[in-house]
Amino acid sequence: MPASPTFQTALGLAVKARRQELGLSQLQLATDSGLHQRWLSNVETGKRNPSYGSLRRLAAGLDLPTSELLARAEQVEAGGVEALDASAR
Repeated sequence: MPASPTFQTALGLAVKARRQELGLSQLQLATDSGLHQRWLSNVETGKRNPSYGSLRRLAAGLDLPTSELLARAEQVEAGGVEALDASAR
């Protein structure tokens, strides 16, 4: 069983999974959120740790409450990205 990702990486995976679930490109999400596409890419790859304000804007762009985005990241951290797929069933 692979090691669980760090929270920063888990957050990125949760963001990417939700973005893809909504059928959005990084550019579309960045525009909708008022964020820069390169910054979003760095979040998705675990290279950036967003501030609370940016996290709220990102969650709004993903049509989620901030608490739900964080809960999804915690699911990924605990059980890998597959945990999101299992919880959707």
